Amino acid sequence: MDEKSLLRKRYKEKRKALGAKRKADLDVRLMHQVVDYCRAHRRFQHFHIFLPISKMFEIDTFPMVKALLAAGKQVYTSIADHEAGGMTTVEISSDTQYVNDQWGIPVPIEAKEADETQVDVVFVPLLVCDLKGNRIGYGKGFYDRFLADLSPEVFKVGLSYFVPEVSISAEAHDIPLDICILPSGIIEFN
Repeated sequence: MDEKSLLRKRYKEKRKALGAKRKADLDVRLMHQVVDYCRAHRRFQHFHIFLPISKMFEIDTFPMVKALLAAGKQVYTSIADHEAGGMTTVEISSDTQYVNDQWGIPVPIEAKEADETQVDVVFVPLLVCDLKGNRIGYGKGFYDRFLADLSPEVFKVGLSYFVPEVSISAEAHDIPLDICILPSGIIEFN
């Protein structure tokens, strides 16, 4: 098993081992870190956020969506096309209702396609990142392709329960994060 596969396996197990109560506490702490960061950086108005796959014990981003909308921000998510390997950006609001797709990803029931060029910030899903902002996701490359199609000025934010690894091998197509928000604070990479 290669390094990325080993890290992927280890961090999936670490997330699962948190347990429901600890995970819920970390989710709340992460949400407060995100809200505080957005208050301090008011120039950001358009946020793209991943929605949590519960069975994968992902960070619950729904409270973040709610807080961003309450602060008057525009919020987007994506609907994955698993056959083509791409994603379509859609708007979400406080009235948006969701259904889980066949992979357990919440998707808006009535999705209105959005202009990706408006996005200022992308919250990028990850299992773990390193001290340079390199990240490991599930290995399908959806977000690497998505980020490659956006302006290089788009701010890339990781969300993680765990402190970064020292180093993760990066490939040419990997796009590093600008920051990673943890329950205990924020790590800046550039």
